[in-house]
Formats: sequence, structure tokens, C-alpha cells
Amino acid sequence: MNSYKYTAVSASGEQIQGMIEAVDQLEATARIRQQYNVVLSIEEIKGRGIAMPGFLNMDIGGPRLDSKAFTLMCSQFSTILSAGIPIARAVKLIGDKTTDKYLKKMLQKVAEDVEAGRTISASFAEHGKDILPPTFCETIKAGEEAGDLAGSFESFYRHFDKQTKMGAKVRSAMMYPMFVIFIAIVVVIVLMVKVVPTFTAIFEEQGSSLPLLTRILIGISNFFSKNIIAIVLVLAILIVAFFLYKRNPKGAMNLAKLELKLPVLGNIAELNAASLFANTLATMIGSGLPMTKAVSITGQVMSNEVFKEKVQGMVGRIEEGKTVVQSMRETEVMPDILTDMVGVGEETGEMKQTLDVVAQYYDNELEQAITRAIAMLEPALLIFIAIVAGFIVIAIYMAMFTMYEGM
Repeated sequence: MNSYKYTAVSASGEQIQGMIEAVDQLEATARIRQQYNVVLSIEEIKGRGIAMPGFLNMDIGGPRLDSKAFTLMCSQFSTILSAGIPIARAVKLIGDKTTDKYLKKMLQKVAEDVEAGRTISASFAEHGKDILPPTFCETIKAGEEAGDLAGSFESFYRHFDKQTKMGAKVRSAMMYPMFVIFIAIVVVIVLMVKVVPTFTAIFEEQGSSLPLLTRILIGISNFFSKNIIAIVLVLAILIVAFFLYKRNPKGAMNLAKLELKLPVLGNIAELNAASLFANTLATMIGSGLPMTKAVSITGQVMSNEVFKEKVQGMVGRIEEGKTVVQSMRETEVMPDILTDMVGVGEETGEMKQTLDVVAQYYDNELEQAITRAIAMLEPALLIFIAIVAGFIVIAIYMAMFTMYEGM
């Protein structure tokens, strides 16, 4: 909100000076006139507050999109524009209300561009190109061309909200096993570095011959104790190397192929790709984009590099005059059910509705696949922990029994 100081004349003829906060000068004037008959002057107050050093306002690690704040922004645009508020005022109003640091800066720049006569889609594309989803700017651009900007924001809001919730559901489902694995690794390291050496010292004082399992345990413990720093460094190097390899195009493709070959994760990756493809293509078609553009943008948002390459390969075939279903079959990009349903949608002319139905089907399949994967993983983790803990306990007890026999 901006602050304005004003001078007005009351009903009794008295001059009144005061200050008011409003989105712009037009709103401030309207609000003052609700109280006073005449507004003599109004001026924006600039430079309020203490200026902070530039480095304190820098974005550490680069700008990041807050999914919740972005979803709320799209919903607000849809509601405000549907109420008939001009686009320039809507951008400024939402920019003032948002609490996300990056979105606020971006919307301030977009507001300046829109007031200068620039289209909102072009401004979003310039100021948010590094972080905004590629589907967003194209959807808004299509809405501008169709004269239904509020509808485009509503369509994208529903699409992005659905994808965000699905991603959150996948992450939350995987949090438990990842947490168990992390705790198991930490416990094993602590046992090997701190606990087992204590028993080792006792066994060495007795000088008796130790069982094979105990000697193996002591050897592993000594290895961890002497090389713990090297082990941590190696793990850190492997993690960094993995992310660097993943950022390389060839490495990302190899990892994507490996993911699809994994027993359980491969099926989840395929179902996720089918769900993402159907949902995104339905949204793009519903926004009024031509098929080649809709497929091209859908390819950009695919999370698996193999599917991304195959979907992008469909674009050239469609430009040659082939149907979408023919392009899908030639590239073997998606499961047969999805491909057949796309063919039905093309034949009936109801592509958007057909994709919405099949997207819901794959959303449900993805949820069930994740649930089954977690159900299979939990007992496997418990068995692993039981084996490790059992090995340590048995090795220690065997050594203790050997000591008692020698007494």
C-alpha cells in the first residue's frame, strides 16, 4: 500500500490535513471524498522507513518460486479480474498484498510495464522467465488473445494447484522411508564409532580368542573409527558428483533411463509422466493454444528426460500433418491406454474432456502405486535394521559367552 498526505475541506468549511493509505492516488482520492466535500491537494509520501543496505535485500541462492504463494496469486488474479477491476490496478493490488519476496518484486515490475501499455503475458515472460512455469506465460498469453484473461488465470490455478498437491503427496509419502533410512545409517555409524570400541577394549583386556562374528564386527568398527572423516568426504563428493552429472544433458538422460528400468520406481515414473502429460496437454488445449504449441509446452514440463525428448519429438510429426495419436504411437511415448484415449478424443472432437478423464485415471493410479511402494518398502527397511542390529548383538553376546567360559 502507498501512503498519501492530503488537504481537504470539511462540511463546515474547515481545512483538514491528514494521511491515508491506498493502492493508488485514484483510490485515495475516492476514500477522502467519502468523508470530506472537497479535496484541495493530495501527494504521495515517498522514502518512508529506513533504507536497508543492498546486500541485505539480495536473494541468497537465486530466486525460488513459492508454490503456495504462486497458487494464491493465480487465484487472486482470477477473482479480481472476474470482478471487472482493470488489469493494471489488479496487478498492483495483488503485488501489494503478497508476502512472497520474489513475487512482490516481480509484480511491481509487471505493474509498471502494464501501466506503460505492455501486455501482462509479455511482462511475466520477461521478469519471471527464470522461475515461472513455461505453461503459465503461454496460458496467460492465450487468455489475452481470446479476451478471457480471468478464465486463463482460473484454468492455470486449477492445473497448478492440482500438480502441486500431487507432488506434495508424493514427497510426503516418501518422507517416512527416507527418514527411517537416515536414522538407521546414523545409528549404525554411532554404534561402530562409539559403542562397539568400548566392548572391543574389554575383549582385548581379557586376551581370549574371539568368535569369527565378533572379529568381523571389530574390524568393521575399527575401519569406521579410523576413516570416519574420509568416509564423510567420499559421501559428500559422491553427492556433489551425482548432482553435477544430473545437470549434464547426457547424464540426465542416462539417469532417466535408469529410473525407468528400476522395479518399482520405474512404474511410478511412467505413471507420473502419463498424469503430467494428460493434465498439462488438457490445460494447454483448454487455453486455446494450437496443438503443436500445446504439445511443445507439455514436453518442456515433463520431469523425466526420456519422456521430455519423446514428447518434443511429437511436435515435428504433428507439423508434418500427422495426428496426435499417430505421433504418440510412432514415438511410443505414453502407455497404450493414454494413447488410445487421445485417439478417441481426436475422433470425437472432445480432446480436452477426454484428457481430463484419463488424467484423473492416471492420478488415481499414481497414488495407488505410491501407496503400494511404501507398503513394500517399510517391511524391507525393518528387516534391514533387524539384520544389522541382530548382527551387532549376536557378535557381542558370543564374545561375552566365550569370556565367561574362559573364567
